[in-house]
Amino acid sequence: MLDAALRRLIAAPLDRAGGFLANRGISANAVTIAGFMLGLLSLPALAYQHYGLALAAILANRLADGLDGAIARHAGQTDRGGYLDIVLDFLFYAAVPLGFALANPAANALAACVLLASFIGTGASFLAYATLAAKRGMQTERRGRKSFYHPGGLAEGTETILAFIAFCLLPGWFPELAYGFAALCGLTILGRIALAWRDFEGER
Repeated sequence: MLDAALRRLIAAPLDRAGGFLANRGISANAVTIAGFMLGLLSLPALAYQHYGLALAAILANRLADGLDGAIARHAGQTDRGGYLDIVLDFLFYAAVPLGFALANPAANALAACVLLASFIGTGASFLAYATLAAKRGMQTERRGRKSFYHPGGLAEGTETILAFIAFCLLPGWFPELAYGFAALCGLTILGRIALAWRDFEGER
């Protein structure tokens, strides 16, 4: 829901940074992998309840996620890079609820499981729509040039990161926050199913 608005705010500085790095031979894939490794540091940090360190790892991952796309737009986008970016993003997203489950299994495990299940739903609805959109040649230029179609929703990347930040700042409220965000993901899944039903009608 907020991704398009955020992109308008950060597109120019990200583009400049991406051009700077691309001109110095830094590849988008290298930044993607480095960002993923930084993001994975949030898992042990959360497990040992070092929430400030976890938040720093999460923010570093998101910065790298913005930079890799900006670099690719200057150096040339590739299918390999697009594939790597989305797969590592989803793995990173899964690591955060897992970290909270490990931090306090008794209080957090069920909420983390519900949140992970909702992530499976948002990921499946996202990728299934993107696959059919690519088959039809659909584009999402208003969200910036992407390797494949990005359907919208109530819970997108920006909302997910805001949720992760809230989890780290208010770890004692993780179950309540996780259930609330899982509900938002559920509405996103239903919205994407309805969108697909409309856009891909007439096929049997």
